[in-house]
Amino acid sequence: MEVTIVDDPDAAGRAVAATISATVRRSRSCRLGLATGSTPLPAYRVLVRELGGTGTLDHVEAFLLDEYVGLSPDDPASYRATIRRELTDALGLPPESVHGPDTQFRSDGRDGPGVGLLEACERYERLLGIGVDLQLLGIGRNGHLGFNEPGAPFDSTTHVVALSDTTRSDNARFFPSPADVPTHAITQGLGTIRRAQHLVLAATGAAKAPAIAAALEGPLDESCPASALRLHRRVTVVLDRDAASALS
Repeated sequence: MEVTIVDDPDAAGRAVAATISATVRRSRSCRLGLATGSTPLPAYRVLVRELGGTGTLDHVEAFLLDEYVGLSPDDPASYRATIRRELTDALGLPPESVHGPDTQFRSDGRDGPGVGLLEACERYERLLGIGVDLQLLGIGRNGHLGFNEPGAPFDSTTHVVALSDTTRSDNARFFPSPADVPTHAITQGLGTIRRAQHLVLAATGAAKAPAIAAALEGPLDESCPASALRLHRRVTVVLDRDAASALS
């Protein structure tokens, strides 16, 4: 595991973008796993400046880490719409090169995820296949990766998850009100994530410091999903000084 500590979020974004750009440039066929949230945005802005409009990305496909259940792909709060808005449209990737789970299936008519969602998980797991070339990750305050909440098995595959109160509270800023935050999502499992050739975790801000310390220096335990990173053969962690402040 390689840990890089930089001064601020913009510097973290530049470091992450450099790693992604190197992967894109050296690969004839590149599968990128993309994360959403505020942490990756500085990296995405750098990538758009460097690679947008170059016409050299025909070999790139993008895969979402997770998606809310019940939101259409065109909903501004959906992760597919967010990734297109913040990155892939500006890079010139066509919509058909941006993949994610279909989270609108609701075949049983009851509250909660239906059978169709389980089928959607299986289809997305098959689409991901042996894994992506590079998977970008953020980390939640409770140590979650993607939407893998504490207690998620380290060998889990793509699945439906009920979002914790902490996660829904953290994401409420992206919705009109807290009540509008979806209660469920589909996420790549920790086992799915670990099939990537290269994992890149980015974290900024003091609020992430306890989770980073638990992930990198705490017990290797399912109570901290991000500790599963330590089982992977190639991990790059990029932190600003605030996010690294609880490390020994």
